[in-house]
Amino acid sequence: MSQGPLIPPPESVSQAEREALLGQRGLVVWLTGLSGSGKSTLARALERALIDRGHPCFVLDGDVVRGGINAGLGFSPADRTENIRRVGEVARLLAESGLIAIVSAISPYAADRQRARARIGAERFLLIHAAASVEACQARDPKGLYARAQAGELENFTGVSAPYEVPADPALRLDTGARSLEECLPELLSVVESAAAL
Repeated sequence: MSQGPLIPPPESVSQAEREALLGQRGLVVWLTGLSGSGKSTLARALERALIDRGHPCFVLDGDVVRGGINAGLGFSPADRTENIRRVGEVARLLAESGLIAIVSAISPYAADRQRARARIGAERFLLIHAAASVEACQARDPKGLYARAQAGELENFTGVSAPYEVPADPALRLDTGARSLEECLPELLSVVESAAAL
């Protein structure tokens, strides 16, 4: 039995339309740095500042993501690469929806960060380095992870038994080892607002 002619599908919604609706460019703000360098603190403070200004955004925190879509991944180099690949894909989708995706992930390998940048698009990817030394992070050690790693309880721990490749040319490098959140946030917010055309 004939059901009549096919109805053509509606025209796809473009990224430009989504961005016009939200009044901003979709963007990925990628915070990288050692454990304890202040990435999550910066990410949450940036999220609050943007929301308070009426700009839709969402934080993808490395620890939270590892408890969900990345559950089951360990900390071997291969698992770290897959972790960052998945985080990058989710961040890309958020940016394509017109949101500002704020990623807070150690992401220790330059090649993984570069792959995320290439997949998302260089024009929509801001790499921010939360630059605190291992010593500064150890002194903070908010989760007691450095002490456990040094005691041999944690394998492949970045900065102790696994490498961290310092970004050569981030969009912004914040000395979170010496500067306070109150000092860093305005600089971060300014870079993000400019990139997202806010």
